[in-house]
Amino acid sequence: MEPLANKIRPTALKDFIGQTHLVGPGKPMRKAIENKHLFSFILWGPPGTGKTTIARIYAKAVNARIYELSAVSAGKEDIRKIIEEPDTLLEGRPKVLFLDEIHRFNKAQQDFLLPYVESGKLTLIGATTENPSFEVIPALLSRCRVFVLQSLSEADLKAIIKRTRIKVPKDALEWLAALANGDARMAITAVENCRRLYGSITLENLKSTFEHAFIRFDKKGDEHYDTISAFIKSMRAGDADAALYYLARMLEGGEDPKFIARRMVVFASEDIGLAQPTALVVANACFAAVDSIGMPEAQINLAHGTAYLALAAKDRSAYDAYFEALDDVKKLGNQPIPLNVRNAPTMLMKSLGYHKGYEMYPKDPGSKESSYLPEKIKGKRYLKRKGTNQL
Repeated sequence: MEPLANKIRPTALKDFIGQTHLVGPGKPMRKAIENKHLFSFILWGPPGTGKTTIARIYAKAVNARIYELSAVSAGKEDIRKIIEEPDTLLEGRPKVLFLDEIHRFNKAQQDFLLPYVESGKLTLIGATTENPSFEVIPALLSRCRVFVLQSLSEADLKAIIKRTRIKVPKDALEWLAALANGDARMAITAVENCRRLYGSITLENLKSTFEHAFIRFDKKGDEHYDTISAFIKSMRAGDADAALYYLARMLEGGEDPKFIARRMVVFASEDIGLAQPTALVVANACFAAVDSIGMPEAQINLAHGTAYLALAAKDRSAYDAYFEALDDVKKLGNQPIPLNVRNAPTMLMKSLGYHKGYEMYPKDPGSKESSYLPEKIKGKRYLKRKGTNQL
């Protein structure tokens, strides 16, 4: 059965609600559609804000044949089939590729796409919830204009919910518009599921719908943040089994594997640090593998990295030391650097005492006598490790 959100999706700008900064009178996306301007672009914004709808309206306006792929499941072969489709079937119409979740394409896949976009054989419309500056290769990004979509307002959501032609009482409408957090698809799906489950829409029925397994959503994205928090805390505690469970749960739920890999790189320095410096090497290698291989194979790399980081010894001394030093920088400002550790490229600077008395390898590094810190904090210890301060 076709979802209600698809059934009521606008096919023309006159019916589109929201994103007035892009599709309002005189705004860039509207002008491109009205002038039938053919170019590649990326739509960046939260879920349920109209990215797919805008792409379809645009493709229709420029009389293009649109091919819709999801970067989660598509690959080079899918793109090759589109490119190789005979032009005779197009009847002079341009080819537009709408690539949803473009941030899920790894570098090799984006490199493959690049020459076709550059030559004009393919007009690309990418959609992403992630910052394209980090997720799209520079060469491809430079050939696309980026449009930023915003979460829909509660007024926009109310107007969209009313378009379902399903009777929703005022209190239920207010509650849903606030809870949906700018996501039209979520709001429409909630109304559809509530009617399917209970036959009519009331505030009580709507709240019960959100507790039903049919749909899981909360305004602040607690499920997302709670799970990554549990993942990090499990690795910190050395509980590899729990960490692997939360990893599997995130990946199965559609979490971006790069997001997980980034957190692992941070964890390697923040929590493992000097206890096992190779952890940062492993975490970076894991991120590189995720970036170059992509899902589903990358889940193996993530599992390997997760188990390694969870079982590694932990030492937060470097992390704690840095932020203690940062606190002094903020409180005390730029204290004068001792003359003996200043550079002395000229005779004048040498005569002023620059570099004088500098010891490359002092016998008692960090002591008050040999400290290279500014005078006001001379001899202060930020890095507090048991035993020697050497690795």
